[in-house]
Amino acid sequence: MRVAVVTESFLPSANGVTTSVLRVLDHLAGRGHEALVVCPGPAPGAYAGYPVVQVPGFSYRGFRAGVPSPALVRALDDFRPDVLHAASPFGLGAQALYVARRRRVATVAVFQTDVAGFARKHGLAATAPSIWRWLRHVHSYADLTLAPSSASLADLAANGIGRTRWWGRGVDAATYHPRHRTSPAGAALRARLLAGAPAGTVLVGYVGRLAPEKRVERLARLTGVPGARVVVVGDGPSRPALERDLGGGAAFLGRLDGEDLARAYAALDVFVHTGTTETFGQTLQEAMASGLPVVAPAAGGPLDVVAEGETGYLYAPEDDGALERAVRVLVADPAMRARMGEAGRRRVLPRSWDVLGEAIVGHYADAMAVAGASRRARV
Repeated sequence: MRVAVVTESFLPSANGVTTSVLRVLDHLAGRGHEALVVCPGPAPGAYAGYPVVQVPGFSYRGFRAGVPSPALVRALDDFRPDVLHAASPFGLGAQALYVARRRRVATVAVFQTDVAGFARKHGLAATAPSIWRWLRHVHSYADLTLAPSSASLADLAANGIGRTRWWGRGVDAATYHPRHRTSPAGAALRARLLAGAPAGTVLVGYVGRLAPEKRVERLARLTGVPGARVVVVGDGPSRPALERDLGGGAAFLGRLDGEDLARAYAALDVFVHTGTTETFGQTLQEAMASGLPVVAPAAGGPLDVVAEGETGYLYAPEDDGALERAVRVLVADPAMRARMGEAGRRRVLPRSWDVLGEAIVGHYADAMAVAGASRRARV
């Protein structure tokens, strides 16, 4: 199978869209499929043995976004794909879907970013209807639209986007593992984070991009919880303000990747998510694979990821008091933390990227069948 992957985000940017694209490419390479990547530059020239075509882009609030370009058309025409995979299509992906439809190439669009939700969080609520109108237009060119959660599928349906299916997110449970907590490097990190703290202090952490839509400033409410110390892993445009507002009540580790990130997760005792516009919540899965109880807003993707009272707690999305109360309960009860952490790891073990990779290849085949039937109907 020849797969053209057109993505609004790619390396070196680190986010959920990039991660899922990389894992799909890894799977395609492992199964012997051919692929091409088109993304905004600057980016690596290749990944997993596949060529990466860079198109012009611009940066906005820490995001790198591509713009429609003749280079994309040339790349698709030269590659002649069997199917187009448009990752979180908006601008560049919209052009790709349109060109593919004109070339009668099967198309799969992956809905991963709640752009309308982000607009509301940035004080642009009036633009949300226009954004959804544009997304309806974009996804009208897709033979299938995949979404990672029941909440996302409901949002798509409510806004008139059809031909949808569920496609979740995998987690690398071998990399994200509780064993890092007691490894020499993991133990050293935990000791550094607990330096000067009273015995029994609980590390409550957040991992992710530091940007306004992530609402990380809500962690300030937790800096006063007795027996807790807040840890923030990640980077982004909000970091200077967060370091100022959280002051000495939080430790900032910056952006981490690979084994360093896995050790940071495992060094924590409780994981907290603060954003309310997540279509999935990949960091929640990584925390659960690391053996942590999780606390997240009862909105969007976390509703599917977190088993309330079993693997952690869901709090009313805009209620900072409810967030604090859930964290206080876990800080005070080490046995509950251990029980929920173990249950969380068991819950995510079946969600491997290999299983999700096979699933998306099946969606590609279905899209090709849909496109083939449509072509025959037009003859």
